Amino acid sequence: MTHRACRGPCRIAIVCRMKQTSPVGPASARPAPHLARERRARFERRRRVWWSVCYGSFNPRRRTPSRRLDDSRFRSLDWYDAHLLAAAIGIVLLSVVDAFLTLTLLQSGADEVNPVMAALVYRSTAAFAALKMAMTSVSVVMLVFLARYRFMRVIRVQAVMYLVLIAYAGLISYEVWMLKGPIDSILL
Repeated sequence: MTHRACRGPCRIAIVCRMKQTSPVGPASARPAPHLARERRARFERRRRVWWSVCYGSFNPRRRTPSRRLDDSRFRSLDWYDAHLLAAAIGIVLLSVVDAFLTLTLLQSGADEVNPVMAALVYRSTAAFAALKMAMTSVSVVMLVFLARYRFMRVIRVQAVMYLVLIAYAGLISYEVWMLKGPIDSILL
């Protein structure tokens, strides 16, 4: 059904009947002049992966999670706070210091208490250091990734990161204290 203004001769300049073209014939085989040229760019923008990663790193879109209170599903972010980077770097560096001090204490006669690490440290120190750094790094990345969520719905995960940082600092100070005194007097 057509509009009543389209019936009859074209009275109004804006609304007039369209030209009827038959689907068969040379006129329908040719595209319209404005559709003849390709309007898309030659390169595919989705193939520029590294450019997208770099651009997205400096121009993030998701800085905060959604504001829906009843939605407890995981939402990833593009931009994290700078203090989380400092805490993550601090944890990884203290883990490196812990591995070095552990190996130094083991050479002085101490024993490894952790059974998983004890199995590795007595076989290969390189495997011990690699596993320790890998486990710490993956854990820190997961903590940063989940920083805005609550652990057991009680404490925020970023607070857990700071607790891990404080625990590592306490462990390092304990290992330094063990290195200052003779091992035999400490173990007795």
